[in-house]
Amino acid sequence: MLDYLIRSGTVVDGTGAAPRRADVGIRDGRIVSVGEIDEPAAETLDASGQIVAPGFVDPHTHYDAQLFWDPFAQPSSLHGVTSVIGGNCGFTLAPLRSRDADYTRKMMAKVEGMPLPALEAGLPWDWESFGEYLARIDGRIGVNAGFMVGHCALRRFVMGADAVGKEATAVQIEQMAQLLHESLEAGGLGFSTSLAFTHTDDDGEPVPSRWSTHEEVLALCRAVRDHEGTSLEFIIDGCLGRFSDDEVDLMTRMSLEAQRPLNWNVLGIDSKDPERYRHQLGASKRAAERGARVVALTMPTHAGTNMSFLTHCALHLLPDWAKIMRLPVPERIERLRDPATRTWMMERARSPEAGVLKGLTRWEMYRIGDTHAPENEPLRGRMVGEIAEERGQTPTDALFDIVITDELRTVLWPETNDSSDDAWQLRAQAWQDPHILIGGSDAGAHLDRMCGSAYPSEFLGECIRGHQLVTLERAIQLMTQVPAELFGLIDRGVLREGACADVVVFDPERIGRGEIHRVDDLPGGSWRLTADSTGVSRVLVNGEAIVVDGRPTGAQPGRLLRSGRDTRTPPLV
Repeated sequence: MLDYLIRSGTVVDGTGAAPRRADVGIRDGRIVSVGEIDEPAAETLDASGQIVAPGFVDPHTHYDAQLFWDPFAQPSSLHGVTSVIGGNCGFTLAPLRSRDADYTRKMMAKVEGMPLPALEAGLPWDWESFGEYLARIDGRIGVNAGFMVGHCALRRFVMGADAVGKEATAVQIEQMAQLLHESLEAGGLGFSTSLAFTHTDDDGEPVPSRWSTHEEVLALCRAVRDHEGTSLEFIIDGCLGRFSDDEVDLMTRMSLEAQRPLNWNVLGIDSKDPERYRHQLGASKRAAERGARVVALTMPTHAGTNMSFLTHCALHLLPDWAKIMRLPVPERIERLRDPATRTWMMERARSPEAGVLKGLTRWEMYRIGDTHAPENEPLRGRMVGEIAEERGQTPTDALFDIVITDELRTVLWPETNDSSDDAWQLRAQAWQDPHILIGGSDAGAHLDRMCGSAYPSEFLGECIRGHQLVTLERAIQLMTQVPAELFGLIDRGVLREGACADVVVFDPERIGRGEIHRVDDLPGGSWRLTADSTGVSRVLVNGEAIVVDGRPTGAQPGRLLRSGRDTRTPPLV
């Protein structure tokens, strides 16, 4: 007898093959048959009129902390995600000495937007080695989850407070490499690091990995080569603009030293600046000419992202803005009232040093979200540009006055200005490039200002009912087989006999993302942004339903993905 039978659905198997009508039989967590099935089952789902596909793989998340209080990785699992990769951008919670727990919590709160009260109340912080950290998660999750080993944790473990501000000695680099070997042996999926100017700790200093030399980074990449089923991930300044020749050389050497693919986050595709996209993609092609493999992650839809003058967000990264934005709230408000300060801030925001961040201050393109003062209530949902025109103000003055009235608590939603047909065509062209991977959701991070985790259902809705720039079978392949192969996930990302029974069933007429909204459900009394799915009827992980009709079941059949056991080494070419 089968454990689970999905009958009469339209199977899209993740390989890019054409859809076909078939039944899917599941036993002991595996798909045992695909076709016409007459064997009885303990549970049967009639999937007539619905799509049956492999569960989606999200290659870039930060669920390292959230899985402790939310084993279902919400809202990702609500949108069909069955496997997540964490430990990205050089940030992991292990290895960890007890003396460094407070530094690590505050760093994660700063760089990844995980509320500090949630980190303090929601995790036991009782591990030291990477293997001990993995053991705290193993057997207690609803989705499959694997984790890279972060450079910042390695550096802090070996160097202590000297990890910030000092170069490592040759002995310390060797100690880090040995620690990485041990972490990979315990099941880490590879090595991740950040050399990006955007990442600073709670003291405003560059995070530990940013103090490393290229020699240190390459030594750690060499350690990865010795471990089956591993890969590399990183972020550097050029990921946010244009790569320098030195950066292209470094990422190429990283891949070659490790003999592993390197993926980076995140490639923006803007039809108003197509040369930037082509330049960044050119780095992958230059690396390939030298025998390396560099893959750019890109989001297929616009992630819902908000800004605030109260909490840390991208506005802090504008040149010299941190001097104002890090002040105590009363003093910050007084400075923001001052016309001279406003003028100075906008001059700095539009200076050459701002680079690609200049677009952050196109205030007319912001929509007012949640407000708090009664006089701001009528402004909710309106564009700042419209409000400024009505008031006879500049968009800057209008916005600053609004947020000051709300004591800086106003939620601001930047609207995309790149939804033209040309923009969508450029994205569709990118999705066909072998050097590009769909992903970059940052799910589990930036909880108060971003909700990129809903991209699978939103992308499918766009492909079926929207611009229809790629076929349904290609869209599914881009979110299943392609990321699974990049990380070497064994028997995942495809729907075939013998594969792990990670399955999503959805209605093609209804698949999509609900409205982004706030929920107050984090430990420590914190809140987050989330979005429900529409049209998702079932999500199965290893043969057991974790989502039924858009709601979690409470089941925890997820598998901790360990390198070498659950992964094989991905090809370099």
